Amino acid sequence: MAEAFFNHYASGKATAISAGIQPASHVDRTVVEAMKELGIDISSNRPKMLTPEMMEGVDKAVTMGCGVEGVCPVTFVPSEDWHLEDPEGKSIEKVREIRDEIEAKVKKLIQEIIGKRGENVATAI
Repeated sequence: MAEAFFNHYASGKATAISAGIQPASHVDRTVVEAMKELGIDISSNRPKMLTPEMMEGVDKAVTMGCGVEGVCPVTFVPSEDWHLEDPEGKSIEKVREIRDEIEAKVKKLIQEIIGKRGENVATAI
């Protein structure tokens, strides 16, 4: 959700990539439904494994709760953790709450990043 929101609202002025250290096999269908409610289709997205190459050139990394306490590979660049609940398997109502929280955080992040750096900023989410 964060990657989709970021790339939608950044309008090409910055780019986000999303990957994880323990990616799921698929995007939760309830998450897809919740994003479609806002006109963002992520039905063709697939979870990706985080690689060192993905972190090259990244200006900032955001984690959602790394899942491996004390061992998070994004610490090589400025980073922050949003401590968000995993929407996997949650009700549509709960997924909407998580979605809306992510959307608000992404909008704030875009203002911070683009305001400081201008265009062509890479962010890993």
